Amino acid sequence: MASYLLDTHTALWYFNGDEKLSKTAHEIIYNSSNAIYLSITSVWELAIKIGLGKMKFDGKSAGFIRLAEEDDFTILPIKTAHLDELENLTMIHRDPFDRLLIATALAEQMILITTDENIAKYKVSQIW
Repeated sequence: MASYLLDTHTALWYFNGDEKLSKTAHEIIYNSSNAIYLSITSVWELAIKIGLGKMKFDGKSAGFIRLAEEDDFTILPIKTAHLDELENLTMIHRDPFDRLLIATALAEQMILITTDENIAKYKVSQIW
């Protein structure tokens, strides 16, 4: 069974039924034999951006978590191993949320589902 970590935008597009979600990402997420993870980092990012008025999500962060749980996604906490990996990342990507997602995927040996081209500059498994 493969393990996948959703980037924040990937989860948002999935939950909103957005056409921006790639066919590959859609197939992976809907395949029940795959383990799908959502980092608490994404929930944190969403909460901050909602508070700043930079992002909208009908259910806010609590609804985001509820939808993830309803779809049997595992909510992944931030672990010391993720922070250790984060400290070793080169400063290619400056977004702190994306950097922590990269570090999480590396530490957990997961494939990151993202369309972010800056993430592709790291040696992290990713797919879109």
